[in-house]
Amino acid sequence: MAETEKTKLSVEKKLMVGLVVSILLSTVLIVLASSSKETVFSPYVRDAEGDYQYQQLSKMRDTLGTSDDGKSGEKYSIYNTMSTPMLVNDWQDPHRTMLIIAAPEKPFDAAEAQAIHDFVTEKGGKVILAANSTNAKRVAEEFGVLYFDAPVSDSKWFYEVTDSTNVRMPVQHTRLWSVASVSEDLDLMDEASLRTPCTEAEVSAGVTDNCRMPVLFHSPTAIQVLDVEDDTREVSVLASASDQAFVARSGFDINNVANPKTGKTDLIVRIDYPNINAYDTKSDGDSGEVSVTGSIVFVSDHSVFANHLWDAGDADLTGKQQCGDIYIENGHSCWDTDPDGLVSAQGDTAWEGNQLYFRALIRDMMEFDNDQLSLQITRNTDEFNIVFDESRHVSSVATQPFTEAIGAVVLLTSDAYLKWLIILNLFALLAIAIMVVPEKENWRHVFDLTRFRERPTKLDTSLYQVRTREAFLSKVRQFNDLTRDEFARKTPAEIMQMVRDPRLVELVSSARSYSNEELREIIPLIRRWGN
Repeated sequence: MAETEKTKLSVEKKLMVGLVVSILLSTVLIVLASSSKETVFSPYVRDAEGDYQYQQLSKMRDTLGTSDDGKSGEKYSIYNTMSTPMLVNDWQDPHRTMLIIAAPEKPFDAAEAQAIHDFVTEKGGKVILAANSTNAKRVAEEFGVLYFDAPVSDSKWFYEVTDSTNVRMPVQHTRLWSVASVSEDLDLMDEASLRTPCTEAEVSAGVTDNCRMPVLFHSPTAIQVLDVEDDTREVSVLASASDQAFVARSGFDINNVANPKTGKTDLIVRIDYPNINAYDTKSDGDSGEVSVTGSIVFVSDHSVFANHLWDAGDADLTGKQQCGDIYIENGHSCWDTDPDGLVSAQGDTAWEGNQLYFRALIRDMMEFDNDQLSLQITRNTDEFNIVFDESRHVSSVATQPFTEAIGAVVLLTSDAYLKWLIILNLFALLAIAIMVVPEKENWRHVFDLTRFRERPTKLDTSLYQVRTREAFLSKVRQFNDLTRDEFARKTPAEIMQMVRDPRLVELVSSARSYSNEELREIIPLIRRWGN
């Protein structure tokens, strides 16, 4: 019976097979873990079905960037970050960059909150943080702002919604409307400005100091400015709920002591930090320091950016009602009939979607009116950057290691090309390692990790003095820049002349035996010798 020789897989082939299998397995696990999860509040999702399509930020991205036809949009340069907001201070031209954080699904850690604070207060960066939960709490606290942990209920300033057959939907007092200022604190605006609606022309021209616009909220929480000692900040409350609003922590009964009334329930708060030095092209064409303003806006609801509130067409499809008969018939006020709202005689009070207000807000926060900057910058919106933060979404258990690994790589660099170059180099190094690993018949480990405290062969204690003496003589030889042969030709007297220290001379020349304690005293002398 003939023997058949068994063929064995080489080590390189085994490692290659293992690498391919692990990549395929990881891909399958990521697909399976993500297949049941619908992405919401993302500016990059366009093909979601049903209600999920209306909960994306794609319309916002189109409005602020450049539309598919290239003819419409504000034409800001649009980017995104998927790893961590800790990278904000490494971005190019941070004073001309706005970070938009919408719907954070997980809280920020202390390092991320501090990075955002430094981005605004030291680099002159711009941030809009929109959330209706305490996930934004840590960042808000860095700026002296408090986020509440429950929705606001307002029986006075709520908007109406109808179904697809134009039948009035049940009232929800958490669907709020407010009339918001762009840059002025509501308490500091005069009566005429409070009642005047901003026009499309004023928004496009950036002239929105003396007017307000209606803004709709889906389910906002309350935010409150805390009293902190900070003379560098300028705080403005841009929008608030009515005097009947309260935080609905336990049901919707206004008389329940568990539902606090905050006195003034703020919905949009802006904090500016002027007089920050930044480096850019100046108005005279030279590069140098310019004075810029860092700004952050806290919004109490992330849905203000969603398609169904951003775009008036989507709002109409989902039943959001303009001021009209449905408000009058049901006996509650609207933004053009409330005493604290807008006056139709002063202009068009129609709600054009939240896009009109936030276009004005973003333009006002940017440095378009900074006369220290070059006109080549301030006249072109594509010189200003808007970055959508995509890092706040919760990852599944299966995708978390993959996400964290990519995040670690991205932390090394904020350059997109260099980021992918690092990843490709890692794979290349792994492939090279697989190809050059030698195949040995008797492969064995040299180190035994279970016995890492033991030496392979212990040093004989009787040789301590000899080894100490040899180590010192080697130091003397190297200090005097001698070769071994040159040093061997030196007489004992010449060596004693090089050493000079009496105790070390005795070590070199004496034949007496030293104890371990004496050697421990001499070793520091050897270390200091020659210094």
